[in-house]
Amino acid sequence: MTKKLLFIFCTICVQYFLSQELYSDYYKLRKKYEDLEENDQKAFSYLQLYISKAKKEKNYEKLVQGYKDAVFYTPLDEHKLKYTDSMIWAANLSKDKDLMIVAHMDKGVIYYYNYKKYQLALNEYLEAYEYSKNTTNEYLKHQNLYHIGVVKSYLGYYDEAADLFSKCLLYYKEKSKSDIHPNLIYNNKKGYLNSLHQLIICYRHLGKYKEMDAAVEKGLSEAGDDKDYIQEKGYFILSKGISEYRKKKYEKALSDLYLSLPSIRKSRDFARLSVNYFFIGKSYLGMNDAQKSVVYFRKIDSIFNKHQFILPELRENYEILINYSKKNKDQAKQLYYTGQLLKADSIMSRDFSYLSPKIHKDYDTKTLLEEKNKLQKMNYLVTVIVILLIIWAIGLIMLFAKRQKKAKEIKQQYILLEEKFVKNHAAEISSAIVEEKRMHLHEGKVEELLRKLKKFETKKGFIQKGLTLNRLAQQLGTNSSYLSQVINEHKGGNFNKYLSQLRINYITNLLFEDKKYLKYNIETLAKECGIASRQNFSDLFYEINGIRPTDFIKKRMQEMEGNT
Repeated sequence: MTKKLLFIFCTICVQYFLSQELYSDYYKLRKKYEDLEENDQKAFSYLQLYISKAKKEKNYEKLVQGYKDAVFYTPLDEHKLKYTDSMIWAANLSKDKDLMIVAHMDKGVIYYYNYKKYQLALNEYLEAYEYSKNTTNEYLKHQNLYHIGVVKSYLGYYDEAADLFSKCLLYYKEKSKSDIHPNLIYNNKKGYLNSLHQLIICYRHLGKYKEMDAAVEKGLSEAGDDKDYIQEKGYFILSKGISEYRKKKYEKALSDLYLSLPSIRKSRDFARLSVNYFFIGKSYLGMNDAQKSVVYFRKIDSIFNKHQFILPELRENYEILINYSKKNKDQAKQLYYTGQLLKADSIMSRDFSYLSPKIHKDYDTKTLLEEKNKLQKMNYLVTVIVILLIIWAIGLIMLFAKRQKKAKEIKQQYILLEEKFVKNHAAEISSAIVEEKRMHLHEGKVEELLRKLKKFETKKGFIQKGLTLNRLAQQLGTNSSYLSQVINEHKGGNFNKYLSQLRINYITNLLFEDKKYLKYNIETLAKECGIASRQNFSDLFYEINGIRPTDFIKKRMQEMEGNT
């Protein structure tokens, strides 16, 4: 009997030490790369071994961790997205609900942080929320609350978002001060600082400047000079610069805003970078230095063109650029920035119409219903609370309806603004030089062609049907090669782009100036400006103006009816 017990004991010990050695192998591999900075490709020489080992042993918990590390260390956004898909795959194989929460949240973070695709991010957060209902992991629950709060803040529900961030702050602060592993302390401290930064954004938009300034000082104190929290410190310095701008301390504002730029650029957070540029531009504007300010407002336009995303608070950026172009009598830029404003409005409107109902239906309403089911098991007093919650939900729906109505009214006003900027002005084509390969043309020949093109534009020769480069060259008494080069070098693009801009700008001005054109169908409008295809006309109108012609006409007619 003693020998048998001894054998069992030895077997257990061997299994224990084998398991420890197995863990040790993963631990040793991670130790070789875990101190590298984010987006450092060198980690993959060890990461590939870590992932291969986890796959071979079907250790799905470690496999999820390996893919999570890959998301952190790959420098390419498309690869980050690919590895989050792999995380979800491994988490599903594990059948571990907590791992599924982590995987879906991480994918949502990539959609939000790296792409600013709020719609796709929200879908992942709501998926994680479904799994989090039965988890006992409070850290994961609060992570998901934080991300949903970010979406609410983007939509303008700052009070609701602030409540979520305040809950996260309390949890993360308590955990970061507790006696736990240093890695867990680091994660909770990160959660605390990020929640504080998001709360500062809510305070700013709610006009709670006293609370905002106190939170900024708190954030700077908590982040300190610790290199692990450089990015978070950059956000707090940015917030401080914005606060200085609000107080009209423009030189101090610029000092802080420039100080925060390196860490925000390094983080690749293009949304916050745009905010930084915006308040640098506004500070220069406050100092009556319009030329310097416009440099930074144009940087925001470059970011918008690259990512097709802009925060609602930066809409004013285009209003400033439109006014600046108008003041400098640059009609081409004026029209361009008007088109950009229309496009930005279209994107923000699309996001709002998708996100707002979904977050109320799939998160707020579900949360209330779950709470109701729990409360129904309690006494009469709790039943009263349920009724109050239902009333609150109805209030939210009414608030949402009111916000939607207001959003529509605001959207209609931009047409009126555009009318002030472009009415009675013919659009001109930018003179940017875009061709790298050039033929040497005699300066006199170029000037002659430009005069002929000016006459061609003035006499509206561009509305001819079937107009080609060769045909125009014959009409102007030159050859197509010379004409193509002059158009490329002096008219901002190739012949097709030049012709399309002339035609669309022409018909846009007609729609503004003469209401009879609003009654024409799309085919007639297309023929009026020389475009044969209805679809081609619609696509070109959208490309240049940022809105479909049918939508433009509808809104223009609604606005005119409203003014009568």
